[in-house]
Amino acid sequence: MKKKLISTLLCVTLVGAMMAGCGNSGSETTADTTAPDTTAETVAPAETDPVEVETDAPVDDADTGTVTVGIINNPPSESGYREANVKDMEAVFSAENGYEAKTYYSLNNDEQLNAANQFITEGVDYLLISAAATDGWEGVLTSAQEAGIEVFLFDRMINVDEGLYESAVVSDMANQGDTAVAWLEAQGLDEYNIIHIQGAMGSDAQIGRTNALQAKFDDGSMNAVVQQTATWDEAEAKKIVESVINSGEAFNVIYAENDGMAKGAVAALDEAGITHGKDGDVIIMGFDCNRWALEEVLAGNWNYDGQCSPFQAAVIEGMIKNGATEKKVISEEKGYDCDTITQEDIDSIGLG
Repeated sequence: MKKKLISTLLCVTLVGAMMAGCGNSGSETTADTTAPDTTAETVAPAETDPVEVETDAPVDDADTGTVTVGIINNPPSESGYREANVKDMEAVFSAENGYEAKTYYSLNNDEQLNAANQFITEGVDYLLISAAATDGWEGVLTSAQEAGIEVFLFDRMINVDEGLYESAVVSDMANQGDTAVAWLEAQGLDEYNIIHIQGAMGSDAQIGRTNALQAKFDDGSMNAVVQQTATWDEAEAKKIVESVINSGEAFNVIYAENDGMAKGAVAALDEAGITHGKDGDVIIMGFDCNRWALEEVLAGNWNYDGQCSPFQAAVIEGMIKNGATEKKVISEEKGYDCDTITQEDIDSIGLG
């Protein structure tokens, strides 16, 4: 039997206008996950030992009337997107709102799996997961179900039967890739010689943002000068671009799977005196829509930034309170380019 809430939670309205989603099996809706007005302080990443988890309320929920939530996530240092995501989760699932939040942050999937198993052993009421990789989670979610713990996915999908989780509140990463590549194709370049800087391999974000571009590489309509992971890291992305510059191989597009890596790539171009952006020699593409990145797009220094909303906590809390009626809720997102973006866009959706 699923665990029942033992105290009355603050009411939270489900976010956004719902519309039909795309992709996987099961019922889907689309949610406008606009940034909530929260000011929670970001918690530093936990140590790699999953035994050391952080809590912000008393442990004995039977005595205190709190609801325990185990949150598995990537560390806030990963990116501006992740920092906003962590703040959102910890602001909604706070002691003030009646929760004991146990948090564990890691970019390592095995470490996340170990932490999730520990939360199950400790008997949390709910388990919330943004997985570092899509595979390996079936055993953990089966154990949670057997223990009567409800599981919600956020930010990213994983490869398990949908019967093992209550609902997924996620971005459509494949649609992000499709939208970006369609925009790039519409630029009508004589040839496409692309430096493709990938995120953490095996993550839902990397797979979704890669697949549409990979299809173009496979059919020969675009050329991969280099395709390499920088694992979301700005410095590593800079090194990749520096290596290509030093090789002398021609390129005219940098497709970086997050804003931080795009920033590192641009730094390498600037140091080499290579122009970029609206009137430059190299098209710059990023993802996440950090405010500073969108300002680069508005200034014409970058060409494109794909939106990825980090605000899923309020939607999940509404499901905890009222029950999950949809198996998959997709954040409403779009792409912004240097020809059409406005300051109003930046003020509305820019992160940070």
